[in-house]
Amino acid sequence: MGAGQRSNRILVRGAEQALDQFKYEVAREIGLQPPADGYWGEYPARQCGAMGGHMVRRMIQDAELRLAGGAGLRTPGTTQ
Repeated sequence: MGAGQRSNRILVRGAEQALDQFKYEVAREIGLQPPADGYWGEYPARQCGAMGGHMVRRMIQDAELRLAGGAGLRTPGTTQ
């Protein structure tokens, strides 16, 4: 895959900004100083991987809480 090509896509419009905010929040929680210019290339893959792991754990926890509360999960393209 060439430089600058991404295989993962944001499925919900407007979610990219929320995910970026979430990423910065999780970075601060685990003791990383987010880069002022937004470029994460100076950080080792181990640190970025740890941040991604924390993000996934929190998203799973949120989904479990919603399911336990009866909210359920939405399938893309459907409404509740």
